[in-house]
Amino acid sequence: MTARYVHDFTEGNKDLKDLLGGKGANLAEMTRMGLPVPPGFTISTAACRAYLATGAVPPGLFTEVAEHLRRLETGLDKRLGDPRRPLLLSVRSGGKFSMPGMMETILDIGLTDVTVGGLAAQTGDERFAWDSYRRLIQMFGRTVCGVPGEDFEAELSGARAAAGVDSDAELSADQLRHLVEAYQKVFHRHTGEDFPQSPREQLHLAITSVFRSWNADRAVLYRRQERIPHDLGTAVNVMAMVFGNLGTDSGTGVAFTRDPATGRRGLYGDYLPDAQGEDVVAGIRDTVGLRELERRHPRCFAELMSIMDRLEHHYRDLCDIEFTIEHGKLWMLQTRVGKRTPAAAFVIAAQLVDEGLITTDEALRRVTGGQLAQLMFPAFDLAATPEPVTTGVPASPGAAVGRIVFDSAAAVEAAEPVVLVRPETTPDDLAGMIAAEGILTSHGGKTSHAAVVARGMGKPCVCGAAAVRIDPDRGRLCVGDTVLTAGDLISIDGTTGRVYPGAVAVRPSPVVRYLDGELAADSDPLVAAVDRLLRHADAVRRLGVHANADTPADADRARRFGATGIGLCRTEHMFLGERRSLVERLILATDDEQRRAALDELLPLQRADVTGILAAMDGLPVTIRLLDPPLHEFLPALDDLVARVARAEALGRDPGRDGVLLAAVRRLHEVNPMLGLRGVRLGLVVPGLFAMQVRAVAEAAAARTRAGGHPRPEIMVPLVATVRELDLVRAEVETVLANVPDAPPIRFGTMIEVPRAALTAGQIAEHADFFSFGTNDLTQLTWGFSRDDVEGAFFSRYLDLGVFGTSPFETVDAAGVGALVELAVRRGRATRPDLTVGVCGEHGGDPASVRFFHTTGLDYVSCSPYRIPVARLEAGRAAVHTGDAGSDSR
Repeated sequence: MTARYVHDFTEGNKDLKDLLGGKGANLAEMTRMGLPVPPGFTISTAACRAYLATGAVPPGLFTEVAEHLRRLETGLDKRLGDPRRPLLLSVRSGGKFSMPGMMETILDIGLTDVTVGGLAAQTGDERFAWDSYRRLIQMFGRTVCGVPGEDFEAELSGARAAAGVDSDAELSADQLRHLVEAYQKVFHRHTGEDFPQSPREQLHLAITSVFRSWNADRAVLYRRQERIPHDLGTAVNVMAMVFGNLGTDSGTGVAFTRDPATGRRGLYGDYLPDAQGEDVVAGIRDTVGLRELERRHPRCFAELMSIMDRLEHHYRDLCDIEFTIEHGKLWMLQTRVGKRTPAAAFVIAAQLVDEGLITTDEALRRVTGGQLAQLMFPAFDLAATPEPVTTGVPASPGAAVGRIVFDSAAAVEAAEPVVLVRPETTPDDLAGMIAAEGILTSHGGKTSHAAVVARGMGKPCVCGAAAVRIDPDRGRLCVGDTVLTAGDLISIDGTTGRVYPGAVAVRPSPVVRYLDGELAADSDPLVAAVDRLLRHADAVRRLGVHANADTPADADRARRFGATGIGLCRTEHMFLGERRSLVERLILATDDEQRRAALDELLPLQRADVTGILAAMDGLPVTIRLLDPPLHEFLPALDDLVARVARAEALGRDPGRDGVLLAAVRRLHEVNPMLGLRGVRLGLVVPGLFAMQVRAVAEAAAARTRAGGHPRPEIMVPLVATVRELDLVRAEVETVLANVPDAPPIRFGTMIEVPRAALTAGQIAEHADFFSFGTNDLTQLTWGFSRDDVEGAFFSRYLDLGVFGTSPFETVDAAGVGALVELAVRRGRATRPDLTVGVCGEHGGDPASVRFFHTTGLDYVSCSPYRIPVARLEAGRAAVHTGDAGSDSR
């Protein structure tokens, strides 16, 4: 049986977007509702997919088109190509999702040198007919045949100049006829062919052009950015023309049932008298408000308001409408659920609940974690924004203004807001990154160290600004002829990647002020809506949402932001800054006594840190990871030490401590530290290290218990690959805990970040109370690459080639890494049914990843404090999407 590709507007409905595309499905729905829609038909997405697969129009398609065209001609008593009563058509693309980058609309298909006279006679307006014909040649030439639009514009400008007029509307019929002749010459010059004089050829070429536009560069780029599948294809909508450019009793416009920027109820839209729809989009004339339409055409205005109300109640959402008035008759050309800003999305969802149109569950489905994340970052006041000096990768959203500093020490010491400017950042820059308002780097991308850390801290960051030449030694940066020095003001926009010299005004996020307790939930409609939907997400979500937090301040903020515990406390962050020298002593120790002395000095410092964190999270679980990174990360850089020792020896001086450090660094140096002496391996080869850390945790918990607190610490061992490693560490941990009076019960578990651990999870679960997936390292080890090394090398090319839909460090790789997670959960719980399972990689704050972890059956996700609200919202959305609501099991 031959496939059917063409469907009349009377045959579909709004639920057939997969088949008819969004535009076609909504045109069919409005037709079904009895609204005034010009008749037409839709060529399905299946026809596009067949064309893309073979490079040819599918057999029988144009026969079907001809059959539907005959019905259209009969109903309207017009014929395509008839010299006396010509039928004119519009052709529009329309995929399932509204998608910029597809082929633009082509109007007035069917006009030729012959039918233009019929249109003039039919309408009694020769000028209108020739204007419509020149529009067709311009649209068709540019969109279907690739004729440069500026060549048509040059002829139009010349015609206006020759006529001594300022606007196209002032050109006479005769002048427009000569312009058509000029346009036809432009067309022939670029294509080598005459403009098609067969209306059916025009229609067929326009349809195939829509199919081809699915794979246009702009369309592919947009789909990649919005994560729209590339195999959907687009539909083609063919509609009888109605004209808004037939005089003062005609016009065209767009309208929204609510303000798409703020969500406020009201009348929003624009109207352009005596114009076609493309004129509104092109901005060639100033539009007027819809209240002017009420004055000019009160009957059409009243009908439009009634239709808008019907559509909003029918779709139960903000609707975006395109309409045309032809000689006083209203026609509906399109409707869709309107796009909106993140602020409007939350406000409208809450309003529709109050109006009884949707449930709170449905409201939760209609907002996203990505939208909430955008609402949490400050933004520049665009009215005051100058021209950017350059643009880099928008790595972490938000706006930051500060004085330029080129090193972390200067950022820490600064008495006023600063922006840390570096070629790239390393873990050594952490203190400076914490102190800075924002970070700018000339290297790196969205998953570079600077980007990941900045997002985790909620700091604006622009990475990979390649045009910025940084000279830290001379304290300056250059972009072209612009030179900025240390202490100069700079502004960076992590949402757009733009960099501005000087200070740009910033407005704070009211949502963050609310989360921090500075604003009441009812302070404004946006904050009220965010509060309402977050509270509902908390009520329905099954996943707990914990924080990655290493300091009491981070823990306190995480709790204010709604964290239900700490899923990752990285103890290595407690050894930075001034304490680094103590770790150096530990590394340089030559005997047990020196090693014990260093550990004894570290113990009270670690205990104090843990005490503060347990106090901030009193009553909630706090998972403390034992030391993970390679020891040489606590020592000076190899190149720096080599240079210092060489300088000393050249001057005949004893290099002293630098010489000892150099020997240690060389001894500990690893070609690939990610695979070297770190994690559980450190604890097994450095006597007393893990024991000191466990004692610090136990003594902190005991102190909190004696003070009347309710500490719930957990010990987590990183990088375990075999059950024997965990068994050895657990024995040491239990020995330490047995000798700490008043210590509460402390759970013991491990990170699953090595593929072998996932595969042997059933054995490992025999010695673990919980698993926590370290998905960052699990991703690196599963894919076989180091994030820091490969992102700049080939990630962008892999995205272009479609190897990645998105970076596996941004959204969990469900097919590979995700399969290991699912396997480990299943095998671990087969051994220990009460096994608690979470994730502590930054995937825990990624919306798509949170949904995956919900379906996998994890108990909680953990992420940086600023991503807590996003994870809360997405955990709730996952529950309502699957109907699997619950409560935090921990």
